[in-house]
Amino acid sequence: MRVGVTGSSGLIGRALVEALRAADHDVIFFRRPGAGVATERTIAWDPAAGTLARADLESANPLDAVVHLAGAGIGDRRWSTTRKAEILNSRVRSTTLLVDALAQLPTKPFLLSASAIGFYGSRGDDVLDETSGPGEGFLAEVCRAWEREAEHYRTLGGPVAVARTGIVLDLAGGALKRQAPLFRAGLGGRLGNGQQWVSPISLLDEVRALTWLVERQLPGTFNLCSPEPLRNVALTRIIGDALRRPTLMPAPAFALRAVLGAEMANELLLSSQRVLPSALLAHGFAFIHPRSDDLMRYALKS
Repeated sequence: MRVGVTGSSGLIGRALVEALRAADHDVIFFRRPGAGVATERTIAWDPAAGTLARADLESANPLDAVVHLAGAGIGDRRWSTTRKAEILNSRVRSTTLLVDALAQLPTKPFLLSASAIGFYGSRGDDVLDETSGPGEGFLAEVCRAWEREAEHYRTLGGPVAVARTGIVLDLAGGALKRQAPLFRAGLGGRLGNGQQWVSPISLLDEVRALTWLVERQLPGTFNLCSPEPLRNVALTRIIGDALRRPTLMPAPAFALRAVLGAEMANELLLSSQRVLPSALLAHGFAFIHPRSDDLMRYALKS
């Protein structure tokens, strides 16, 4: 297959490109200005400016699929008003630009657009799957707007799937990269009271699921997280056991809110999301790391 990828420089994007190539697929990169010298086949685009090189897109055609991962990092910086607007706009504008361009092609490729389980908001002990409605909060608002733009592709005659990703655990990036040094130093501990539900996935299963969806071109909405959500206190214990370090240094909720701001701390670290990948399982996807302890051991060795 010939697969276009946006956001290929991120943690998931880099791993996905490797996985697609390992499966003998041809990868076409959507490349923004200032992204360095292009050494691969690319489609130039600038979501902030609302431009996409039509000639590049037509040259790359026929595309079988496009995986859309582009978007500003949600945990990179404190959430100022400006940063929140950047997080939202980077997703909505890029998706709008991509959908409008793909819809004009003679043969519309399958679009697999990223989203996140932040769609569900913080829901306590509720068990959530793809049939659950949206929650409240900034991230839920972002995900709703993001998915709405992707779903517009369907109204224009294109096949589309939305991948709501959980917490991707890998030492190469994301939350685990920042937390692992603290745990290794014996300074790790639960976040807040530790009772919030966490829905992780290994980077390996994340890219396997994305590749699987692309190859089968399955439309619909899919949660990308392991079948075994767990509470933060249990995840903390698993990390400590895997690293053979104590986990006796909890981070109180008030301290997290003081450092990150209440909204960011509440939604990124203290939010409770007990999410199941029901749609993936129903279609026959098999996780390599369905158990959280195996997932964590793999992530810490990766």
